[in-house]
Amino acid sequence: MDSTHAIVVISAHAADFVWRAGGAIALYRSRGYRVRVLCLSFGERGESQGAWKHPGMTVERVKEIRRAESEEAAEVLGAEIRFFDCGDYPLQLSEETIGEMAAEFCEHQPHFILTHSARDPYNPDHPAAYEATLRARVYAQALGYSPRGDHAPGHPANAKAIGAPPLFAFEPHQPEQCEFKPQVLLDITPVFDRKRRAMESMKAQEHLWEYYIDLAKRRGTQALRNSGNRAIRYAEAFERVYPQVTDVLL
Repeated sequence: MDSTHAIVVISAHAADFVWRAGGAIALYRSRGYRVRVLCLSFGERGESQGAWKHPGMTVERVKEIRRAESEEAAEVLGAEIRFFDCGDYPLQLSEETIGEMAAEFCEHQPHFILTHSARDPYNPDHPAAYEATLRARVYAQALGYSPRGDHAPGHPANAKAIGAPPLFAFEPHQPEQCEFKPQVLLDITPVFDRKRRAMESMKAQEHLWEYYIDLAKRRGTQALRNSGNRAIRYAEAFERVYPQVTDVLL
């Protein structure tokens, strides 16, 4: 892909990027952006209920199933995907992994970054991914930081520091308990069919398909109400982590 613009999505588990940001991914791909998904875990223990119902299932087999589902969903959305296999329940993020995340930021120079919310009492893996993303973003901004642990003097030639890309938290499954504020409502109406097809790739969590279809409709209703744009039918909600800098108040 030769796009000069990119976004990076940090997903704690195999399907998180699909439920929470599939519309944003498809929308920005349709605008010519390169989209890079960093999947930190396959969700093999806590987020693969459908797979574990089959007799004789093993952790390694579940990983294979979830990898295949995620690859299929990423292809539908038009995204690249990289898997880290950092465990699940708990997600264990080493300094090496965070360095690799920072290296991805330096390499792709994202226009913005998407990840989980800061709080989630239902799944500690999600705030762990949030904290790791914040650290990787801050490290990648430092001229003296070497993402892959090379402690030679100076900044590596292949690790250009990033600027200050906005960081957005996507909506958690239980927003009220996570203290999530839907500050940004993104119209995903033009690409919702693609998001739906990507969700249908996640067969190990088929019970969530209808929930996220309904959520997109509800957020679409709110987006219509807050914009007056009657063409909006589906939306995704995001929360800004850092302040918006602007010379115009809209």
